[in-house]
Amino acid sequence: MKTLGHWLTSPRRRSAVAAVAGALPVLAFPAPSLWWWAYAALVPWILLIRAAPTGKRAAYDGWWGGAGFMLAMHHWLLPNLHVFTFVIAALLGALWAPWGWLVRRLLGGLPSRGRVAAALVVLPSGWLAVELVRSWQGLGGPWGVLGASQWQVGPALRLASVGGVWLISFLVVAVNAVLAVLVALPRARVPAVAGLLATAALTSAAWVWSPRPETDGRVRIAVVQPGVIEGEDSGGRRFAREEQLTRRLAGQDVDLIVWGESSVGFDLTARPDLAKRLAALARGTGADVLVNVDARRSDKPGIYKSSILVGPDGLTGDRYDKMRLVPFGEYIPARSLLGWATSVGEAAAEDRRRGSAQKVMDVGNGLRIGPMVCFETAFPDMTRHLTRDGADVLVGQSSTSSFQQSWAPEQHASLAALRAAETGRPMVHATLTGVSAVYGPGGQRIGPWLGTDASTTHVFEVPLAHGTTPYVRFGDWTPHAALLVLAAWAVAEAVRTLRLKRPAPEPLVPPARTAHGSPARPGR
Repeated sequence: MKTLGHWLTSPRRRSAVAAVAGALPVLAFPAPSLWWWAYAALVPWILLIRAAPTGKRAAYDGWWGGAGFMLAMHHWLLPNLHVFTFVIAALLGALWAPWGWLVRRLLGGLPSRGRVAAALVVLPSGWLAVELVRSWQGLGGPWGVLGASQWQVGPALRLASVGGVWLISFLVVAVNAVLAVLVALPRARVPAVAGLLATAALTSAAWVWSPRPETDGRVRIAVVQPGVIEGEDSGGRRFAREEQLTRRLAGQDVDLIVWGESSVGFDLTARPDLAKRLAALARGTGADVLVNVDARRSDKPGIYKSSILVGPDGLTGDRYDKMRLVPFGEYIPARSLLGWATSVGEAAAEDRRRGSAQKVMDVGNGLRIGPMVCFETAFPDMTRHLTRDGADVLVGQSSTSSFQQSWAPEQHASLAALRAAETGRPMVHATLTGVSAVYGPGGQRIGPWLGTDASTTHVFEVPLAHGTTPYVRFGDWTPHAALLVLAAWAVAEAVRTLRLKRPAPEPLVPPARTAHGSPARPGR
């Protein structure tokens, strides 16, 4: 250990180790999907930080670890953003600097049992504060939230219905903190084990007492995935392939047909011939078709990505314009300052325009759907609002054509399981290219995944459900509670610091006495 400690005295080596330690949790996400690894993946990072010689160095360890985590989570952006990927990772990694300082403050040296007990609540709260800030759309959104690694774990999905993905993140960090204490601070085993038991009790309570969605019917929803189509007139050939696949659904008694993101590259108002072809598909299959148009609009300036419902008689008038755009992919934040990103990668040459409100669409037969486009399925609040507005089925239209050979398609498809579990509503994740998947009201997978090499259509039997989950009812109470925990801890620390700095009262010194025992007189 002395040799390792000496080796880590070099700031560069220590920073490199912190970056590697911060990247370890990524293995818990798809494609590796080692979900169990998430519960120990932060331990090396925590142990490194708590041994930092100063609080400043601990903050640097948090920063470098955060940069490593963000770079590993978004490594598939490298072919598109090139060197700018490292810049983004470094900037976002700085959000973990305060968390690094917190780790050393609470677990550094030989902390008391009370301080260790506080760490098991404060450190997960600090992590949630970081996730909350970086989940802002302008900073990249909630892609790679730690709790999302548990998308296929039944008990974790039950927790999501109570407190969203945030509650899962909190408990995952708490377990990591417990393991770090057991490894580095054997004398603090009592609060560590108590924290572990409390985590188990909370999970068990959620499993037993949280309301389960009650199924009350089924619908047949078809996903059309044309696959990668490149070359000249790719838009026209893609439409023809989707049209060909959709015709196969005739006679299969489907209730809705979903095409992926950017499935139509032309404004349907300006191309009535395409709108008529879509209406013919709806008549031939007996189901409305939800398409996604990525084109310059004829009635408004700019390019929009829009979910549009087409029925047997043509356009129904139901339209949803994408609200939350992908930074650099669909717009460049502060283009006047960061516009140079277009010269080093495939950043958006022109900013897409945003919609102003979410939309619930009536498909027929009493079925109501809530569409979202690509990146938006990462935001828990969007599916929660659609559920409150009466959506029976959540629909995400996506495309990962630029990242087919990376971990991105699987990561994106897994998010729908969490959104379904949080809301108690089934979710359809339909891709132009990528991985298409469908999940039931509790987050369980329905039918097969359609992989990145698929050019096909598939009909899913989707169970419907009613009722309201605690997360839909109470919203993001977990991160709000975490902020209150941090505020309470900060106040307690401030009070403690003031007490330590308060000057002690002057000691009472008895007067000096003479040899005969009488008090001495001044001047004598």
